[in-house]
Amino acid sequence: MKVKFKDAKKASRQGVTKNAKIRKDFEKFILNEDHPCIMAKTVFSMDQVELKSYNDLGSEATAKKIISDLQDYIASYDFESNDFKTFLAVFPDSPEYSEIGFEKILWKQLENLHKVDEVAWDPEVSPDPESEHFSFSIAGKAFYIVGMHAGASRKARQSPYTAIAFNLHWQFEKLREMGSYETVRNRIRDRDKELQGSINPVLQDFGASSEARQYSGRNVEKEWKCPFHNPN
Repeated sequence: MKVKFKDAKKASRQGVTKNAKIRKDFEKFILNEDHPCIMAKTVFSMDQVELKSYNDLGSEATAKKIISDLQDYIASYDFESNDFKTFLAVFPDSPEYSEIGFEKILWKQLENLHKVDEVAWDPEVSPDPESEHFSFSIAGKAFYIVGMHAGASRKARQSPYTAIAFNLHWQFEKLREMGSYETVRNRIRDRDKELQGSINPVLQDFGASSEARQYSGRNVEKEWKCPFHNPN
């Protein structure tokens, strides 16, 4: 029993060390490499990123772990504050994906998240991925999803580890309420153009087209259909 206890403590220490390295690598990616998203820079510089690591991207078992952590994240979120916070799910042991491969596994994970979610869709957004008012709902709250991986064509998505950022849709509405949304949006797009020579062609304001087209980061075709259906 003592041997098992020591092994458990060793594994715990190794896990903490690994997570610390993952966070440090992400901080370098966002803060030290001229990342265009000023919102990402803000939450990392203010230590407002809740980072969790998972295995087996795309599985239902992983979905159960993510949704449990997201429920805790939502419960502890201060919706009365003007401070923003991001939930970052990292999959450090994932293989390298092509853009198509990542898109498929990302939507498989989102499908499984919806499958294990027992809370109704956020009524503030549409559950139809073809709708211009669509946003992904988890635990009753709408989230804007940002998929990242080393094989992404956009430099802003070429993260050191495969990851999914969950940003509460409330944050974008808060920026509008504060009168800062357009300023922040324009600065991000200008910085993205400086970084890569062009603005990500799939980026649109909420309400202009379905944000589902933006989640994987791939420049999806005009006739692209979201693989996520019947979210009821």
